[in-house]
Amino acid sequence: MQQEFQIATRGQGLYEFTSELRQWLAGAQLQVGLMTLFVRHTSCSLLIQENADPEVQGDLQAFFARLVPPSNDPSMSYLRHTYEGPDDMPAHIKAAMMPVSLSVPICDGALGLGTWQGIYLFEHRDAPHQRRILARISP
Repeated sequence: MQQEFQIATRGQGLYEFTSELRQWLAGAQLQVGLMTLFVRHTSCSLLIQENADPEVQGDLQAFFARLVPPSNDPSMSYLRHTYEGPDDMPAHIKAAMMPVSLSVPICDGALGLGTWQGIYLFEHRDAPHQRRILARISP
């Protein structure tokens, strides 16, 4: 089974879509297998991260913003790909540092996530985007 999920972002941040994946998996009626996710863009990432405390997502976003500042920051003056805005090349760098694909085991018909784990799209651009994630379930 394969499906494309679309996530509308409102700028930089983490967007959880675990419930949409669980709903799709329920229709598959598969007890054991593997769900593979792949984001079809070069300026966002996929993460499995804590979904209980929203401070975790805020801290992650603050950390990566500090680690890779906008291209108009003096520390980033070496960047050449700057014509798409000061957030573009830093978004590509962040996406190169984080996963763009994930594999999640399916156990007893459910995602094999831990108690506090959720699946997120991590948007690295400032402007809203419509992001596409390809999902595949294999036995």
